[in-house]
Amino acid sequence: MTESIKILEEGGNFIRFEVNDVSPAYANLLRRTLINDIPKLAISKVNFHHGEIRQEGDKVYSSLTSLFDEVIASRLGMIPLPTDLKMNERETCSCGGAGCSLCTVNYSIFVVGPKKVTSGDLIAVGDSKMSPIDKDIPIVELNERQAMMLDAEAYMGRAREHARFQTTSGVSYRYGRELKVSAREPELDEIIKNSPKNVLRKNDKEVVFTADFPSKYLSKLYRMDSLEVKEDERRFIFYFETDGSLTPRQVLDYALSRIRDRLSGIVENVPGE
Repeated sequence: MTESIKILEEGGNFIRFEVNDVSPAYANLLRRTLINDIPKLAISKVNFHHGEIRQEGDKVYSSLTSLFDEVIASRLGMIPLPTDLKMNERETCSCGGAGCSLCTVNYSIFVVGPKKVTSGDLIAVGDSKMSPIDKDIPIVELNERQAMMLDAEAYMGRAREHARFQTTSGVSYRYGRELKVSAREPELDEIIKNSPKNVLRKNDKEVVFTADFPSKYLSKLYRMDSLEVKEDERRFIFYFETDGSLTPRQVLDYALSRIRDRLSGIVENVPGE
């Protein structure tokens, strides 16, 4: 394949890029890989410590909360955690899936009420760099004399196994599109002024726009009688966001290498003549 990729926009948690000279089948392969085949660290096992909890001053707290343990465990599993792609997945780890520092990160929570427990209360045991990225995700509200004590294990997985391992959201692509209109259209000056990145070329006769960048002003072009739309079925504009566990560039780089490795494996296993 001779595909080429050009980054159009990139932020802390999103990326927009162009892929050239590929088929729709390859574009869909990349989309599906971005959605469900990126490794991610997520909490997958939670141990709750129930019973009375005594604190200083002979205060006694109950470890029961207003939510079922299963609901809290589900919420913990959906909290984005920093992910190191060098970590092993459990099924391929040398520990045989028992859980070790190469494939598992341990977390704990111990708080007493009254308090709103958030992701900021989730402590990474032994490595503060693995603490949750967003500290303000709510988990549960504790009332007076309520407490929460738990420990949890996080390990690598992929979204095809469970939604808690999904790194990306809003993964989409479309054909590269050019919009050509007559230079005499009355609203062109406003569109050009508010969408300068979308202007490909202009002269006294016509103006050509690209739809590679989102702009609400481009919708006005579709009401013009002189509009001509040209789509390139070998050029695709991709967009996706991440939950912060990985940067958009890390996700894209991994997806491309993953596709390359899987396709190479298929070719190697095709029987020769």
